[in-house]
Amino acid sequence: MEEKEKELLREWDRTIYWHAFTQMAEYEPFIIERAQGCRLFDIDGREYIDGVASLWCNVHGHRHPRLDRAIREQLDRVAHVTSLGCSNPTTIRLAKRLTEIAPPGLNHVFFADSGAGAVEVALKVAFQYWRQIPEPQPQKTLFLALGEAYHGDTLGAVSVGGVDRFNAVFQPLMFPTIRLPCPDTYRTPDGVPSEKLTEYYLAQLEDVLRREHQRIVGMIIEPLVQCAAGMVVHPPGYLRGVRELTRKYGVLLIADEVAVGFGRTGRMFACEHEGVTPDLLCLGKGITGGYLPVAATLVTDEIYNAFLGDYASLRTFFHGHTYGGNPLGAAVALANLDVFEEERTLEQLPPKIERLASHLRRIAERSHVGHVRQRGLIAGIELVQDKATKRAYPWTERRGWQVCQYARQEGVFLRPLGDVIVIFPPLAISPEEIDLICQAVERGIIAVTE
Repeated sequence: MEEKEKELLREWDRTIYWHAFTQMAEYEPFIIERAQGCRLFDIDGREYIDGVASLWCNVHGHRHPRLDRAIREQLDRVAHVTSLGCSNPTTIRLAKRLTEIAPPGLNHVFFADSGAGAVEVALKVAFQYWRQIPEPQPQKTLFLALGEAYHGDTLGAVSVGGVDRFNAVFQPLMFPTIRLPCPDTYRTPDGVPSEKLTEYYLAQLEDVLRREHQRIVGMIIEPLVQCAAGMVVHPPGYLRGVRELTRKYGVLLIADEVAVGFGRTGRMFACEHEGVTPDLLCLGKGITGGYLPVAATLVTDEIYNAFLGDYASLRTFFHGHTYGGNPLGAAVALANLDVFEEERTLEQLPPKIERLASHLRRIAERSHVGHVRQRGLIAGIELVQDKATKRAYPWTERRGWQVCQYARQEGVFLRPLGDVIVIFPPLAISPEEIDLICQAVERGIIAVTE
């Protein structure tokens, strides 16, 4: 590419292309031209390890031959078929496949085209369900969610989200939600020892359910890890306890596995770690291996049956996106699941997870690393001004961003969450690439904080 063309692209990128979660007044173009495996290449030919899996969605690496071929083969059939009263073989097969690998009992699939879309489906289905059961409960109008939760950027998803810096401006548009404190294992309640955290947080939940269950439609949760909160890891047994309490009090459980599903935590779905089947399961990101925008909401027979009836009954779920169930996306999603089996992806993870853990143990000793947390190939490294008191740096100093900028200069692409350095690579990452990511991060932390 000639230098003149590069400059034109940079100028258009600065002035025309409005980027997500980006302050455009400060944006400096970073333009990726191609990729291969777990490596990205910019328009100047510089190479970077994809340490964020192209925002938590790439699974088997870029330009995987199996996934590329699936899209090409589907193109020779049909690129798009509407899901409104119509279907196609590829998407039918994907729906069936998802019910086979999901936690047992989730036998029906509604497709969307983004993780936020899958969450919106779940919220609306759950709300409508209570109005269509044999003994309707129209008084159920509230959702229960966690502090610092993130479920997407559409208004329903924002309403159950709890990240104020993202949501505050939209408060007048949001519906009310009952919110519990984030079940954090680092910034913990005073006087509560670590071994009592699960009991403490579940007691909070039961207190709310005991008082308000008759008004609560459902509880939405990111199982095991609240990603956008800073990769906050929940205490062991919390998810299992949430499932038991929501069932006890007649409240639906919505599991948002958009980020943590498809192997990220070491199993196909995070819910599997504690033997949980939610009432509704939201999937996205890794469902296509990071290739195309496909998302899905899985539900139980009980929920699905509440929507059955003749047309005049108005039990239909009047919701749908143009590209929901797109055959090209479904084709690559099926190939993604094939690769999980053919390459024994989940079986290959334990040594990679341990390799990452070994680096985190060392990095945790740095003087301004307050906490490291990991679940599978998801990791967060929280920088603090004072390790003893957990006092944070002033947010305006952007220490996490500075570390990621340093790592980029060393050929590692990362994005922080405030002062939490996020390591979230494709599952196809090699042990040697994990070494390079962690070494660049550690050198960046030293340069920025010490």
